[in-house]
Amino acid sequence: MKPLPMACALALGLAFAASTPAVFAQEAHQPAHAAAAAAATTTAPKLHATLRSLWHGHLVATHDYALAVHAGNKAHEQKAADAVVANAKEIANAVAGFYGKDAGDGLLKLLAGHWTAVKTITDTVKAGDTAGENKAVTEALDNGGAIAKFLAGANPNWTEGALQGALAMHVNDHKIQIEQMMSNAPAAEQEKSWTQMQGHMDMIADTLSDGIAKQFPDKAH
Repeated sequence: MKPLPMACALALGLAFAASTPAVFAQEAHQPAHAAAAAAATTTAPKLHATLRSLWHGHLVATHDYALAVHAGNKAHEQKAADAVVANAKEIANAVAGFYGKDAGDGLLKLLAGHWTAVKTITDTVKAGDTAGENKAVTEALDNGGAIAKFLAGANPNWTEGALQGALAMHVNDHKIQIEQMMSNAPAAEQEKSWTQMQGHMDMIADTLSDGIAKQFPDKAH
């Protein structure tokens, strides 16, 4: 990682670790999927499953875009980009189901900013543009802060610092995955990072599900 983005991600990650529920602190002691699975069984299992599926769709679509860029396949690039946008709309619609259309539209705009930054990270790493990559990572971290503020303002069970740290970790996951892919890192390394990324994403989805279930206990079930 480059120095400036690493410092930002580390600072946000420390804030995240200090303010999140115990399930996040457990990550260092057990596989990410195990910690996330424990959280998923506590409340609103169908909601947990749905949000996990939606956020996993984001990972798959952005990963497919990076694969297409790495291969230089423009047709697949466009197909994957369209899938990212479609998935973002699904996530926004899920949020709108609880918080209303305006909230869904607001989140969609923020998710568009996240995708723009991730796309730029992908494109600049492929081009060997380090300055462009660093700028895009900073923009992704700033966007994560905006998403955290937006979500925390909608639900008292979510804290801005915790969400911001989680999203910083997610940005870092994107960065590592993309850099490994473009540098043709060993398959085992890429698989390890991909598994870790999915575990982090599951934990974020579960935190959102838990907050919604607490705020809307009847509707969430």
